[in-house]
Amino acid sequence: MRVYLDNAATTALDPLVLEAMMPYFTTHFGNASSIHGHGRETRSAIEIARKKIADLLNTTAAEIFFTSGGTEADNTAIIGAVENHSIKHIITSKLEHHAVLHTAQYLEKLNRVSVHYVNVNELGIIDVAHLESLLQEFPKALVSLMHGNNEIGNMLDLNKVGALCHSYNALFHSDTVQTIGHYPLHLYSLPIDFIAGSAHKFHGPKGIGLLYLKSGSSINPYLHGGAQERNMRGGTENTAAIVGMAKALELSYQRMEEDRVLITALKKYMIGELNGIPGLLFNGESANVDTSLMHVLNVSLPPSENNEMLVMNLDIAKISASAGSACTSGTNIGSHVLEAIGAKDDWGYVRFSFGRNNTKEEIDYCIQTLIKSIK
Repeated sequence: MRVYLDNAATTALDPLVLEAMMPYFTTHFGNASSIHGHGRETRSAIEIARKKIADLLNTTAAEIFFTSGGTEADNTAIIGAVENHSIKHIITSKLEHHAVLHTAQYLEKLNRVSVHYVNVNELGIIDVAHLESLLQEFPKALVSLMHGNNEIGNMLDLNKVGALCHSYNALFHSDTVQTIGHYPLHLYSLPIDFIAGSAHKFHGPKGIGLLYLKSGSSINPYLHGGAQERNMRGGTENTAAIVGMAKALELSYQRMEEDRVLITALKKYMIGELNGIPGLLFNGESANVDTSLMHVLNVSLPPSENNEMLVMNLDIAKISASAGSACTSGTNIGSHVLEAIGAKDDWGYVRFSFGRNNTKEEIDYCIQTLIKSIK
């Protein structure tokens, strides 16, 4: 049996998505910037895809810009906001994806901004009172806090945090890479200025993502050299991938409730089975199915000489899961997220993340293999 439990890293391309993309690799190959028939054909496909995505996210097509993925979208939003809105302070947390943390730290090294970190508790829950105190001290800042944490599964109340940010005239950016396509988003009513998404997290192709830029929140282009994306991103559009992302998002919305029921049931089942392993703990809020990402479960195992081989033993058994360690020494780079919530170096850490293609039988096999590997 071969088991894939790393869906927070990437998901399998849906066959219907590949089918939708294929014509744009073959017969519909025109450059969308060309004014002739071949170009108009692909331009039309791109704009239809943009409108479809905007409708699903409850916003307008004018607020959706295509990027190479979530990382570029995060960089574009953060750097663009600093440049265009004279931002001098960025407020974020030490739990953010490196696409956010490293970008903020890069700007700080250039003396463009000062970066301030919101406190989190041992479960990784954002201290909203501390966030407000930072906003009081640094109004008109850029706040960047992710919607769903890719490692420990914690979710943020976008309405609550966004309203707080806007009450202090701060801009609010959120990395929504783990939630787009898994949870409904109503961007027209959310108090948020920028979000980032990536197609391969919801059974779309790799190499394509999106930036939502709220009307009125203008920023400078991140990539220069062309007038594509309404002068926001130079470079020939990846038509096949854009079409694929729109199809993947459409399918995700069609299957959202079905996927939620299946994935939540698998997560609950695995939590119940893992509770039988002595000393095992769950990290963050990942074991709380009501408040965490439905597809992420992060566990820690007591100190053991087998911990270093934990994920490798799973891999040998043809189970794909993600390693996580609080240790930052030697070649084990470790997890900055686990480190931020006080994880201990000598424990073993594994993140399991579920998808629509997983089964109960796969979970049983994974549990059996995990128990064998720690004995």
